[in-house]
Amino acid sequence: MAVFRHHFTVRFADVDHAGIVYYPVFYHYFHVAFEELFRERMGAAAYVKLLDEERVGFPAVHSECDYRAPLRFADEAETEIALDRMGTRSVTLRYRVSRISDEGRDLAAEGRVTCAVTDLESFRAIEPSCGLRELFLELRESVS
Repeated sequence: MAVFRHHFTVRFADVDHAGIVYYPVFYHYFHVAFEELFRERMGAAAYVKLLDEERVGFPAVHSECDYRAPLRFADEAETEIALDRMGTRSVTLRYRVSRISDEGRDLAAEGRVTCAVTDLESFRAIEPSCGLRELFLELRESVS
């Protein structure tokens, strides 16, 4: 399947006094796309079920982001997720947020987030289930 894409519109609440998306909001965009990945590929309640019933979570243990161009209120944008690394008890995902226009795509930010696959009862890292591993491995970018 390769990368996952989530389209959205920049909201007024996302921008700062300078009129551009406030830098930590990009991390929110990353997480919204992460939730949408589960919803679209595993079903509407999959992420909630994972957290509440299976008690598996994904706390971030490392994150980084480089900002390339501003996004503004009402811009059409897209967050792309690809697998960077699948560990035995963690996953590192690469995120790219781009402005979408008739002229094409302009990269606004790109980042990586490493999450520990975590048992929420003991708060210890665990190996992901086969289904989770497959979900993340589907995000590998194909080599052309």
